[in-house]
Amino acid sequence: MTTVTSQEIAQFRSQLTDNTIAMEVLDLIEDCEGDLEDAAMSLAIKAGQKPERANSEWLDALARKWRAVICEQEFRADLQSGSVQKMMDYLYTMPTFPKILAVPVLLYVLKQGVNDFCEPLDALK
Repeated sequence: MTTVTSQEIAQFRSQLTDNTIAMEVLDLIEDCEGDLEDAAMSLAIKAGQKPERANSEWLDALARKWRAVICEQEFRADLQSGSVQKMMDYLYTMPTFPKILAVPVLLYVLKQGVNDFCEPLDALK
């Protein structure tokens, strides 16, 4: 289980104040007592996805599916410093990315550590 703290949620809120979708998602994560996988599963079902794995495996698989995008060099420094605005804006432009899941995916990546999450791609270079 990946748990985010109220401080981490507050940090996201401060960066995404103009994003109503993100604010609603952060409310749900708080309602799930910071359980990121539980919140992501609820959001996935709400978005019409049909997760057929355990919560923790499903969120990890979704994040890995988008690893090439998330780990692009132009976003990595921002993510490493905890800044998610540019990455959120970029994900929102992608028609195949479920916007409602951007916050849980990025929180998951930050909790894993950006360098650790991106390491498999770095090894290919």
